Amino acid sequence: MKQEDRKAAVRGYKEREVEAGIYAVRCAPSAQVWVGSAPDLSTIRNRIWFTLRQGRNTHRALQQAWNEHGEGAFAFEILERLGEEDSGLARERVLKSLRLDWTERLGALRL
Repeated sequence: MKQEDRKAAVRGYKEREVEAGIYAVRCAPSAQVWVGSAPDLSTIRNRIWFTLRQGRNTHRALQQAWNEHGEGAFAFEILERLGEEDSGLARERVLKSLRLDWTERLGALRL
């Protein structure tokens, strides 16, 4: 890759819109649901699937279900996106509140 192409790619990455929000990981065979929040929804699925494939996810129940049922049994779903008006500490509080609300609503485990 040429240096100017690399610089353009880095600039594009830095300028991309980042959406924070709430997501769910569902296991169809066991009907288990895990709910989490992320400051960047575009990257969280890959991060979770990577740790699960490596057998290194910190959430034992999720890792156990993954090991038992396999990758094909899992689905990732975005439940709610935050608006741009929420930033900084307010964003963290809103994410925490929404995560708790969705966890209760779905009878889910918290990520």
